[in-house]
Amino acid sequence: MTNRESPGPGRPRLPGDPRRGGQPSRAAPTRSARRPMPGTASPTPQRQPAQGPHEAPTEPIAAAPRSAGARRRGGPSGNGAATVRRERQRRRRRGIRVLLVLALILLPFVLAVGWFAYQLRPGSDGPPVRFEIESGMGTSEVADALAEAGVIDSALAFKLWSTLTGAGPFEIGVYELHEGQGIRDAISALDKGPERQPDYKLLLPPGLTVQQIAERVGQIPGKSAERFLAAVNSGTIRSKYQPAGQSSLEGLLFPDTYFIGSDESEESIARRLVARFDEIADRVGLASAGSPYDAIVAASLIQTEAKLAEDAPLISAVIRNRLAEGMPLQIDSTLCYARAQTTGSGCPPPPTDADKQISSPYNTYQVAALPPTPISSVTEASLAAALAPADVPYKFYVIADENGKHAFATTLAEHERNVAEAREKGLL
Repeated sequence: MTNRESPGPGRPRLPGDPRRGGQPSRAAPTRSARRPMPGTASPTPQRQPAQGPHEAPTEPIAAAPRSAGARRRGGPSGNGAATVRRERQRRRRRGIRVLLVLALILLPFVLAVGWFAYQLRPGSDGPPVRFEIESGMGTSEVADALAEAGVIDSALAFKLWSTLTGAGPFEIGVYELHEGQGIRDAISALDKGPERQPDYKLLLPPGLTVQQIAERVGQIPGKSAERFLAAVNSGTIRSKYQPAGQSSLEGLLFPDTYFIGSDESEESIARRLVARFDEIADRVGLASAGSPYDAIVAASLIQTEAKLAEDAPLISAVIRNRLAEGMPLQIDSTLCYARAQTTGSGCPPPPTDADKQISSPYNTYQVAALPPTPISSVTEASLAAALAPADVPYKFYVIADENGKHAFATTLAEHERNVAEAREKGLL
């Protein structure tokens, strides 16, 4: 039996030491002492509640120390802040994409509205335009004619504005408008009605001579071909493209449809035809030609020779190439004009070999030059072809089919083969 040593007077009694003899004490749980961190105060011991005689001693519950990197409650952690930033960037990119899509959708609409508003701008008071609305012309045809005459810039904008405002249909008749007048002003002028109701229609197809035009004027009741010719030959009516010293208005009366009032004079009719020619000549840039009058003469030859629009620039090239080499043009339509000048009867019938011997400056079989004047009225297309001949070396042409198509050649041998084929087809 082992004797227990009682603690000496200087030895402290440990918790759990037996206080009653013969009974071993229950060992209390041990706990390593927590040393205070350097520079920190020792934790103040907390008061322990009184323990019952049979309860194990309890220890105070220490608060969990806050980690060094901890933030305030509710604040995002480092990973949370990055997530927020990424979300904001995603929202920003998504917003930019939405704006771009909206811009792409709205841009055509904005451009269309801007274009339409520009077309409705106030017009200018340009040169006068005598505008005629014929029977059967609806708003669409009027819009196209106004754009062609230079009164408005866009036929489409005119049609849209007319639909929006309910303008039209417009009365048949003659209107005094202006180039560049603009859509709103033009509609306002058309809504007021024509200057007067036309009494007669004068239809002048292209390719007519002054004499033939006078005959058509003379067919209008109350009008005289002789008075018309007198006005044309008086020298008081002139085109801006008429050279000094040239009194003839041949080729300077524009072919078109004109509405004639019963009280309109022959001189007034002639002035209208000349003014219309100058208007068209300005539009095609005739003034830019080296010799505008020579271009009109060439255009009259093209007008009488080309039956199809596609042949016009090619015939223009033949005229240019032959003149450049000093070759006579040998154009049959000039023989018709020469015959009319000498005998009073033109074509038909077709010119003969005897006509090639006519002594006349219009006989291009004898004279290697352009005729002294145009030989007929000309269209805008013929003027344009005279100003811009095709870039080809052709010097000959002959009829090739019943539709009026021509066969072109560079050499005489090629031309003779084309002539033989035309004879076989019965075209010559």
